[in-house]
Amino acid sequence: MATSDPLCHTVVFEAAAEYPSAQELRQALEKGSDDLKIETLRKIIVSTMNGNPQPALMMPIIQFVMPSKNKQLKKLLHFYWEVCPKYDESGKLKQEMILVVNAIRNDLQHPNEYIRGATLRFLQKIAKDAELLEPLIPTCRACLDHRHSYVRKNAVFAVYSIYKEFEHLIPDAPELMSTFLAAETDPTCKRNAFVFLAQCDMPKAVEWILGVGDGMAGLDEQLQLSVIEVIRADCKNDSAHRPRYIRYIFELLNVSSHAVKYEAATTLTMLTQNPAAVKAAASTLITLVVKESDNNVKLIVLDRLEVLRSKHGHVLDGLIMDVLQVLSNSDMDVRRKAMSIVLSMTSSRNVEEVVLFLKKQLLKTQEAAAAEDKATEYRQLLVQSIHVTAIKFSEVAASVVHALMEFLGDFGGAAAAAGTSTPSSSSTATALDVLAFIREVVDKFPHLRAGICTKLVSSLSEIRSGKVFRGVLWILGEFVGVQNDGDNSGDEAIKEAIAGIRSCIGDIPIYVAGVGEGEASAEGDAKDGGEEAPKETSKPKVLADGTYASESAFTASTGTGGGMSLKEKNRWPLRTLILGGDFFTGTVLASALTKLVLRFTDLIKSSGRAAEVNVMKAEAMLIMTSIIRVGQAKSPVAPGTPLVQIDEDSVERIMNCISTLSELSTADEEVEEVVKEIFLKDTRKAFERMVGAQEKKAAEKKREESDKKGVAVQVDDLLSFRQFSKKAAEEGVDYDEDLGRATGTAEVHEDFMSNLSRIVQLTGFSDPIYVEAYVKMHGFDILLDVLLVNQSANTLQNLCLDFATLGDLKIVERPSVYTIGPHGFQNIKATIKVSSTETGVIFGSILWDGPNLSESCVVLNDIHIDIMDYIKPAYCNEAQFRSMWTEFEWENRVNVNSQLSDPRDYLKHVMKSTNMSCLTPEGALSGECDFLSANMYARSLFGEDALANLSVERTENGTITGHVRIRSKTQGIALSLGDRITMAQKDNKPLSV
Repeated sequence: MATSDPLCHTVVFEAAAEYPSAQELRQALEKGSDDLKIETLRKIIVSTMNGNPQPALMMPIIQFVMPSKNKQLKKLLHFYWEVCPKYDESGKLKQEMILVVNAIRNDLQHPNEYIRGATLRFLQKIAKDAELLEPLIPTCRACLDHRHSYVRKNAVFAVYSIYKEFEHLIPDAPELMSTFLAAETDPTCKRNAFVFLAQCDMPKAVEWILGVGDGMAGLDEQLQLSVIEVIRADCKNDSAHRPRYIRYIFELLNVSSHAVKYEAATTLTMLTQNPAAVKAAASTLITLVVKESDNNVKLIVLDRLEVLRSKHGHVLDGLIMDVLQVLSNSDMDVRRKAMSIVLSMTSSRNVEEVVLFLKKQLLKTQEAAAAEDKATEYRQLLVQSIHVTAIKFSEVAASVVHALMEFLGDFGGAAAAAGTSTPSSSSTATALDVLAFIREVVDKFPHLRAGICTKLVSSLSEIRSGKVFRGVLWILGEFVGVQNDGDNSGDEAIKEAIAGIRSCIGDIPIYVAGVGEGEASAEGDAKDGGEEAPKETSKPKVLADGTYASESAFTASTGTGGGMSLKEKNRWPLRTLILGGDFFTGTVLASALTKLVLRFTDLIKSSGRAAEVNVMKAEAMLIMTSIIRVGQAKSPVAPGTPLVQIDEDSVERIMNCISTLSELSTADEEVEEVVKEIFLKDTRKAFERMVGAQEKKAAEKKREESDKKGVAVQVDDLLSFRQFSKKAAEEGVDYDEDLGRATGTAEVHEDFMSNLSRIVQLTGFSDPIYVEAYVKMHGFDILLDVLLVNQSANTLQNLCLDFATLGDLKIVERPSVYTIGPHGFQNIKATIKVSSTETGVIFGSILWDGPNLSESCVVLNDIHIDIMDYIKPAYCNEAQFRSMWTEFEWENRVNVNSQLSDPRDYLKHVMKSTNMSCLTPEGALSGECDFLSANMYARSLFGEDALANLSVERTENGTITGHVRIRSKTQGIALSLGDRITMAQKDNKPLSV
C-alpha cells in the first residue's frame, strides 16, 4: 500500500485563501458544536482528496469526533476513513487505526440498524485493506443473522466485497450464503445473496435455481432478473440444464413485470431457435409494446422485434395483426417503426387482412380534425404503406385504389368549411402520395385503368390543389381512351373526360380584356342570397384592338372571375387556379387536352365523325387561348388580387399545343406520326424509365444492406471454431466480444499515423515553452491532449493554459495551474463541447511567473475545427428536398471558378469536398451535354439538413461556369459549406484538424 498511489475518487476545488490553518481546525474539532464539527470535517475531507492529507489531525478526529452520536457526523467520518492515509512511510498500518477498527467494530454491534447498515456499506469501500478487515470478520458474519433486513442485505454485500478481494479471510463464504439463502424471506436479501453465488460460485447458484423449479414466477422482480442473467451465463457453456431453463423462461413470460418479460423474451431466443419459442417471445414483445406507456421503451422493443423478424423469416407472420394494434399509439416514431415491421411481415397469405385494417385506419383519420397535424401525418403514412403493399401484391390493388381516391378531394370540403379554397400543405402532401400510387397502378395494371379514370373524372370538382390537379390531368391525358384487350369504348371515355374537365372551368372565355371587373358579382350574389338572377342583357364593347364585341352582363360577371363567390369558386376549381395565376397548371391542362383530342382523332378516324373532332378541337383551343388571355391581362383579373403575368415558357408550351391541333390535319403523314409519338408515347416512356430507375435503386440498396450483413473473409485467413478448442482456451472469452469480432462490428483502433496527422503545433520552437496538441473528435466532444515542454533553464511557476472559442463551442472545464521545472514536460487534457455544425476556432494563451515573479505570456496558434467531421452524406426523396428548399431561409451562392472541363468531374469534386450525396438519378446525368444541374444533400450529426443545387455549363474555351446554391436552416452551415467549396476550387486546403 505504501508504494501504490492512494485512491482518489474526485477532486474538489478549494481556494487557498479561504482554507483555515491546522491549529484552527484542531480547535474547531475540540471545542465546536456538532454543526461546526460537520463543517470542519468536510473541509478536512476536501483537503485530503486534493492531496493535502494533514495527518496531524487524525488523532483529534479520533478524540473529539468519533465518540459523537450525530448520524451525519458518523457518515462524514466514514468518508474521512475512506480517503485518509492509513499507512506510514514504511508501509505499516498506523497505530491510530487500531482505535478506528475498534470504533468500527462497535458500530457493527450498535443497536441502531441504520448505523450498522451504514457501517457495513463503509466496509465495501475499504475492502482493499486486509489488515483493517481481518478483525471485523466475525462481527460482519454475525450481522447476517440480524433481525432487520436493512442490516442483512448490506452484510451480504460486505461479505461479497471481502471475499472477492481476500478469499482466505472468509473461505466458507459460498456455503454461508447458500445457508443464508435457504433460510431468508426478505426479497432484497435473497436477491443479494443470489448475486453473491452467481459471481463467486456458479454451481451453487444453478443448484438453487433448479431447487426453486416451477416456483420461478412467484419470486421477486429483482431476483427474477438475476436468475435470467445466471441462466444466460450458464448456457454459454452448453449447460445440461438447458431444457429446464427453457421451461422456467416460458413461465417468466407471463409475469406482471415488463422488465422481466423483456429479458425473458430476449433470453428465450438465445436458448433455442424452436419456432414455438420464437413465436412466444415475439408475442411477449408485442404485448409489451402495446401495454408499455413509455414511447422510448416501445421503440427499443420494436427494434428487438425487428431483429427477431429478420432472423426467423416467416415464423412471425401469423402475429402481424397483433403488431398492427401498435398503430393505435399516438407517437409517430412508434407508428413508423411498427409500420416498417408490418410491411416486412406482409405476405400473400395475410395481405388482405392487413390492407383491410389499413383502410379502416384511413377512414378513422378522415373523421379527425383537418387541422390536426398528427392525423394528417398518420394518414400520409397509411397511404404510403398501402401504396407499397398494393404494388407488391397486385391482387389487392383493385380493392384499395378506389378507397384511396376518396382522399384526392376531401381536403377541399374542410377548406371550404374553414372559409378558404386553399388546402393545407400537409393535406396536399397526402393527396400527392395518393396520386403517386394511382399513377403507378394505372401503368402496371391495364385492366384497372377504365375504372380509375372514370373515378378521377368524377372527383375533379372536389380537388382544390394545383399540384393535385396537375397530377390528375397528366393521368387522364396519358391513359384515358387507351385500347385494352378489345375495349372499344375509348372514344366515349375521352368525351366524358373532356366534359369533366370542362365542368371545372366554367364558362368560356375565362377572361375578356376591357371588361370592368367590379360589376361582375351581381349574379353570384343573387344566387347566394336566394334572389332571382338578373336577365341577360347585351351591349356593344370596344376591345383592345379597336373592334366591337357583343357581350352580356352574364359573360362579364363570369368572365372576369372578380365577383365569384366562395360557392362558385368551389364549383369551378380549375378556373379559380388559372385566375389566381397558376399558369403551370394551365400548361398541363393544355397538354392533357391535346393528348385527348389526338387520341380521339385516332379512334374515330375511319368512322366519318369529323364534325365531333372539329368541335372538340375548337373547344380545346378556346380554353388554351383563354388561359393565355388571363396571363396577358393588363389589369388584375379579380378585385383584391395582384396582377400575375404568364411566363414565356408557359405561353410557348400552350401555343405549341394550339399549333398542333390547328395544323395537324393539314400536315403530311410523317410529321403527324412524329407529333403523335411526342404527345402520346414519349411522356409515358419517360415515366416508365423513372419508375424503373427507382425500382433499380431500391433493389441496389437492398442488395447493399444484405452485403453489409455478410463479413468478407480472405481465402487464406485462419478459421477458428470455438466448439473444437480446449476448455482452457474458452475461459475468459466473452460472448458479446466474440460475436463482435465475428461480425466485424468490434471497435477499430486508430493506427499511429492517423494519430500523428491530428497533432497541431501551437507555439514556435524558439518560444520559451513549446506546445502541441493532439485533437480528437469523439461524438459531440473535442478532446485536446496538450503537451507542454519547458525549453528554458528556469522553473515556470503558476503556469495557466487558457483556451477560448469562437462558434458554437463550449469549454467544459478550465485546466488547473501547474509548475514545470527546467526542461520539464507537462500533459494537460481539455474537453470542448460542440453544440451545432459550424466552423469553430479554438484559440488561447499561456501565462506563467518567470524569474523575479515577472509575468510572461505566449499566444497560441488557432485550431480550426472543420465541420466536415460532423457532416455525413444522406438521402431524401424529391418531395422532401423541395419542401426543405422552400422552408430553409439561409442561402449562400458560390460562383463556380474551376479549370475542370467536365461538369461531372466538378460535381464529383464538390461532393467529395463537402461530404454530400447526389440526389439526381444517374440516368438523368448520363449522356453528353454542356449543361449540368444536380441536387445534393447531407445531414449533420446533430440532425441538421444541408441542401445544395449545382448548375454549371461548359463554355466555348473549355472551362466551367455557373454557381452552387447552398441552403440550410442555420447560417453557419451555409457559410461553412460555401467556404469549403471556395477553398476546394482554389486547391487550397483549409487549416483544419
